[in-house]
Order: sequence, then structure tokens, then C-alpha cells
Amino acid sequence: MAKPTARRQEGHGDGRSISHDACLRDEAGYTDSMTTIFIDADACPVTRETLSIARAHKVPVVMIANGAHNLSRYAGRVGVETVQVGSGRDTADFAIVTRLHSDDIVVTGDTGLAAMALGRARAINYRGRVFAPETIDMELALRHAEQQHRRAGGRTRGPAPFQAEDRERFIEALERQNPRPGALPG
Repeated sequence: MAKPTARRQEGHGDGRSISHDACLRDEAGYTDSMTTIFIDADACPVTRETLSIARAHKVPVVMIANGAHNLSRYAGRVGVETVQVGSGRDTADFAIVTRLHSDDIVVTGDTGLAAMALGRARAINYRGRVFAPETIDMELALRHAEQQHRRAGGRTRGPAPFQAEDRERFIEALERQNPRPGALPG
């Protein structure tokens, strides 16, 4: 797969557009039978680890983030496609979901994105927890209840600080997902 050199604009039909490298799944010779790892790159603390595992397994990576995040340091890397989307709410999430195929993996800290992804692919959070169809409805209900509580003026605990142990759990969990090799060189 050659390094991407062209840029492409993809419209939403509502005036917003997505720009990304012309290294898309079909254009790069990807097939539906290979794994692609999608990174919800809006504040992902395990990007380096994900790219390392993907490179070791020769699996392509698609990093998607809204326009407020700078993905330029990843652009042009072999096997990495970067996608900048508009700044609208959940724009990156929808851009990820529309690209998913059955053996793909989504790396995200967003339970809502994980729920949408589970209908098409697998999802894992930054701390190494694999989202499961059997529990995702409960997780969404809990998230909704906490949002309502905060809107009513209540306080909820935020996530614990991200630790080295979280990083190790993530690496182990992503390796257990057994990404299938793709068509990457070398």
C-alpha cells in the first residue's frame, strides 16, 4: 500500500464535509475479511500502543477525530489513514460507524459509539474492557441516569486517573482480539 498523497472531501449533505487521505479501504485493496482497527482519536490515551499492535499484526488503522484535534503527526504513515471530521456532536462517531465491517475493532472510551459499533464490529475501551452486546444496554442506561443526575445539579464521580496498569490491560485485551493480518507491506 502506497503512502496516501491525495486528499478527498466527503460531504454529509448538510453543508459539513469530511476530509481524509485517499487511502480508503477499497482503494487500498482492503477486503471485508481483514481486520481494520478504528481509533476514536478524540482524546485517545492508547494511540501509540494501538499503532504498535496494528503494525505487528500488519493490520490497517483508521484514526478519526473532529477538527479540534491534530492528526498530522500520523498522516502519511504506512497503514494509517487519518480522517478529520467537522466539530459537530458525535460527528467522529458516525464517521467511524459508517466505515465498519464485521471483523473490525473500534478503540473508544465512548459507550455510545461502542453500542453503535457492536452491531457491526467489536469495541474495546482504553482501559482494556471489551464491550459486549449482553451488557451494552445496561451501560447505556447507567450513562443516561448519570447524565440526568448531573443535569438536575447532582454530582457523579468521574473516571479514575489513567494508570500504567490500564495501559497494560488495554494491550493484553487488544492482543486477545486477535486482529487478522491485512495487506500492509513489510
